[in-house]
Amino acid sequence: MESRITLIPGDGIGPEIVREAVKVLDSVADKYGHKFDYTKILMGGCSIDEYGVPLTDEAVATAKASDAVLLGAVGGNVGNSKWYDVAPNLRPEAGLLKIRKELGLFANLRPAYLYDELKAACPLKEEIIGDGFDMVIMRELTGGLYFGNRYTKEIDGLETAVDTLTYNEEEIRRIAIKGFEIAMKRRKKVTSVDKANVLDSSRLWRKIVHEVAKDYPEVEVSDMLVDNCAMQLVMNPGQFDVILTENMFGDILSDEASMITGSIGMLSSASLNKTKLGLYEPSHGSAPDIAGKNVANPIATILSAAMMLRYSLDLDKEADAIEAAVATVLKEGYRTTDIMSEGCTLVGTDKMGDLIAERV
Repeated sequence: MESRITLIPGDGIGPEIVREAVKVLDSVADKYGHKFDYTKILMGGCSIDEYGVPLTDEAVATAKASDAVLLGAVGGNVGNSKWYDVAPNLRPEAGLLKIRKELGLFANLRPAYLYDELKAACPLKEEIIGDGFDMVIMRELTGGLYFGNRYTKEIDGLETAVDTLTYNEEEIRRIAIKGFEIAMKRRKKVTSVDKANVLDSSRLWRKIVHEVAKDYPEVEVSDMLVDNCAMQLVMNPGQFDVILTENMFGDILSDEASMITGSIGMLSSASLNKTKLGLYEPSHGSAPDIAGKNVANPIATILSAAMMLRYSLDLDKEADAIEAAVATVLKEGYRTTDIMSEGCTLVGTDKMGDLIAERV
């Protein structure tokens, strides 16, 4: 199989962690007889330095012509960077917003998985952790409160701010379909999270989700109010497989779920559109303070590459091989600085990439 992959190394530690992910992908290609054709584009501060804008139209065209996009990280230190004394639309992160819009990325997928070797870093009690947890949060990315009409004006003599939460049935249907498709590749369980006891938008959400569920009879679907879901994540996280929810709820719940995994350096993510094309990236930032020091943890980016194989290229066994290789390296006691613990072996960014690639 031959696939076209656009690489966006970006800024800070981005080039280092993308390099290690490519190393692992090349190992997969060698083992399973695939060919991955890579094309690099600039985005973020490096693009500003080269072209004066965070993302060029030519770079967007390259990404659109590919089968998948793998991103490192963009930006510098907020408030302390040459890239922030400019208009917001010319800052590094504007490139990320532009590529999401241009690629039509409406579904954000963020896994939260607890490795046995990292249980000590989880803030939850051992009896709550149990056998661990393995969930993904599917968040609608382009609608809801963040994108509704908003204004601030004086009403009855008082300064009043209004934000509008709007969803139509098609916006809900397309994210629901993605959620059920992801569940079919996992344990076939969807928890749809809303606030249907209060919000009309949530009542429509619940209605459409159950309509979509009829096309996936193998998937178990249940409804949960968002406040209860926030509680359940810290009381019994092992119950969840796919959490399907709207934009603001997903923003909050995914951050909560990320913290109970123990380290943000382990967290991958994907943003998907209606086709197979997706943007895959670690959940962490560009960490310019450690760039070039060979101490960054590349595992989140490597796991994002595994997600890319699974969801954009339909290479499930190859994705499994990467995830198994990561688990093996952790079991063998190798750690980067951010996840280092007593009795383990400290390795750098490049060595961690080597170890995972060797064990694919």
